[in-house]
Amino acid sequence: MAERPRLAGFSHQGILKYGLVRDGIVDLSARYGARWPSLREVIEAGALVTLAEEAAALPADHALEDITYEIPVPAPEKIICVGVNFPDRNEEYKDGQAAPANPSLFIRFPRSFTGHGRPLVRPPESPQLDYEGEIAIVIGKGGRRIAEADALDHIAALTLCNEGTIRDWVRHAKFNVTQGKNFDATGSIGPWLVPFTDEGQIADIALETRVNGEVRQSDRTGRMIFSFRRIVNYISTFTTLVPGDVIVCGTPTGAGARFDPPVWLKPGDVVEIEAEGIGLLRNTIADEVFRP
Repeated sequence: MAERPRLAGFSHQGILKYGLVRDGIVDLSARYGARWPSLREVIEAGALVTLAEEAAALPADHALEDITYEIPVPAPEKIICVGVNFPDRNEEYKDGQAAPANPSLFIRFPRSFTGHGRPLVRPPESPQLDYEGEIAIVIGKGGRRIAEADALDHIAALTLCNEGTIRDWVRHAKFNVTQGKNFDATGSIGPWLVPFTDEGQIADIALETRVNGEVRQSDRTGRMIFSFRRIVNYISTFTTLVPGDVIVCGTPTGAGARFDPPVWLKPGDVVEIEAEGIGLLRNTIADEVFRP
């Protein structure tokens, strides 16, 4: 099978750009930026596949070592995350309850994520930085109350997410996890967008998380409690999805919090999230340099 095109947001010499990733990167923003300033506008125009095809024969403009990856969709209107979406994750709670009838959801802010190859930042307020490897879908065609039968038609692209979490801060209050999910640069999205063209890309693919080369999470999307179709349908019931929205679809069992004793990420660790047909998202860990 031919490799699917990969479109990334990146910065070069401090300037935000987007391009097609091959052995180097084709700077598409230099060619199409007046029409589509970022990948968000490309998504809204439904032009990801067309743009990738047009750029396939173009020469690379930058070496990959000369660019810095950014989160692929800049300033998305919404980043919505699904919790407890694999059977073993539900069993981790040991509360005797069956899998819920509806998805558990929470919101993250774009600033809480960084790009591929950049460090996740452990804040001074807590050492309990944890990993969660997930597949994320990017909405291409907006809508409200989208039927499950039509849901995949609204997906423009796939990417990966390390939905990094400050564990003790998700328990600071009774009913929410917002604080522990939104420390700056504690998670990552990327490395790129893979245009979504058929259900086979996500129907039953392997998702794996490794820390320093050790497999910590491993499962398949075919085992998700809530399918990609159901997720899009459910979320669009209460909010209008728009092009560029990112939905992070849940993590398998095996996060550091579930070890006895828990194993938290520390500076120097390397976390890799990998999924078939999408790619590999890699980040190191560093302590935040806090300057009041």
